[in-house]
Amino acid sequence: MQLPQFQAHAEMERRHWWFLARVSILQGLLREILPPSKEKLIVDVGCGTGGVTFALSRQYRCLGIDPVPEAIASAEKRFPGTMFLCGHAPEDIPKQMKEADAVLLMDVLEHIEDDFLFTSALFSAMKPGAFLLLMAPADPGLWGAHDKGFEHYRRYTLERLRLLWRDLPMNECLVSYCNTRLYPVVKLARARSRRKGKALGRHDTDISVPFFPINKLLYFLFASEMPVLRRVLRGKRKHGYRRGVSVFAVVQRRKGDITPRPRPADVPGDERPWMNLKKR
Repeated sequence: MQLPQFQAHAEMERRHWWFLARVSILQGLLREILPPSKEKLIVDVGCGTGGVTFALSRQYRCLGIDPVPEAIASAEKRFPGTMFLCGHAPEDIPKQMKEADAVLLMDVLEHIEDDFLFTSALFSAMKPGAFLLLMAPADPGLWGAHDKGFEHYRRYTLERLRLLWRDLPMNECLVSYCNTRLYPVVKLARARSRRKGKALGRHDTDISVPFFPINKLLYFLFASEMPVLRRVLRGKRKHGYRRGVSVFAVVQRRKGDITPRPRPADVPGDERPWMNLKKR
């Protein structure tokens, strides 16, 4: 992600409906698997400008790590007293990874060229019993200028996501699409963006804060999906949502050795269709 996109995050993550609902869903699901305690350590990998790390730091001991110095500088300025580190996980924080009770990957995987090598290295560094919670953009059919602006490599299907822990000692606790109720609206917006040949918001993204009543309505529409995801996590519902703008997953590390692995040969390389985006 480039500096303008980090600036867009910093400007909007405390006001925009998507950021606020994402944090609300994450907090609700995290409480299901990890009761709030300052004794519990959460590592937020790819924390960006720090909004998620700060929100969780009220109930947990949190560390946010990101390789972009400007993002960490912004996070430290906006959220003093919260732990942030400029670096790469897991190699720069081996001790914290072994201590972490939960690791977060909130809209990070789509920025990683070899997501198999990256996630398997994280799994290997985690202690048995620790959870990994991740969220990423879904549905390759929604690809557009927004993905180009954020330098995404892919959008996920549930099948593609599950390949990341296939044959590894990981228990799958929850895998579902989310931001489902707004999927038709987002699909229309992305179609409009493709026709225009550019993103609909600032900094080559589709992010902009709507008027307060609309912002509040969109927040409740997205955040209200949490009960369904929670029922899947509790094992009271077999399937989550079958389509959505994002994917959400919770997996737990089991005992057993994990060797970091590159993308398997039976998984094709990810295309970056934004290279062919042109104004019509």
